[in-house]
Amino acid sequence: MIVTAALPLVAEYGAAVTTSQIARAAGIGEGTIFRAFKDKGELLDACVTEAVGTDHVLRELASISLDEPLAARLAEAAEALHAHMERMGTVVGALHASGHRRGCGPGIGSRGGETAPPDGRDGEAPPPDGRGGEAPPPDGRDGQAPPPDSRTQSLTALRNAVIELLEPDRAVFRLSPEKVAAAFLGLLFTRLRTPASAPEADAPPLTPDELIAILLHGTLNAPGSA
Repeated sequence: MIVTAALPLVAEYGAAVTTSQIARAAGIGEGTIFRAFKDKGELLDACVTEAVGTDHVLRELASISLDEPLAARLAEAAEALHAHMERMGTVVGALHASGHRRGCGPGIGSRGGETAPPDGRDGEAPPPDGRGGEAPPPDGRDGQAPPPDSRTQSLTALRNAVIELLEPDRAVFRLSPEKVAAAFLGLLFTRLRTPASAPEADAPPLTPDELIAILLHGTLNAPGSA
């Protein structure tokens, strides 16, 4: 409840938002915030976690009826994913611009907001690993591949959700639903990430309907006419 109330304020004010503003928006006393979070920095980190998390958008994708026409399903998915990316970019961008870094916001450390060294001790070398100084594998396991990171897991979950929306129409695609889902997400994320300084930034961005039309029908008036 606190994080939900805080998100729009964080998007507007960044790290300058006050806990009293958040408390008023949540309809609670300011002291309640500090019973849930040790300081504002921890609350801001929780806001970042919520903004980048995919649970909400995955629920939206799962709620799209498979009885709808394919283009309608994909348009709804595009709108849901666009809203998710916009919220994530706004929250993270506002905090970054105002100086907050995840895990090291004001009050996180015990020394005026400074972060501790990676090994958790002030300036000391890390302890020996018992193998003649040889560094352990990045994932801490001998010779095994590291587990997927959270970003990879999130992208995989989003791709699988889109594949489910495509599956009823598998027979009409020239490519597998897995490849069509990858193309759909690629088009969508490229549309969202175009920098303002890029030459194509002067052109209006693709609407969801235009994006779906390109995905399903290409850009030729008549396929095979070029």
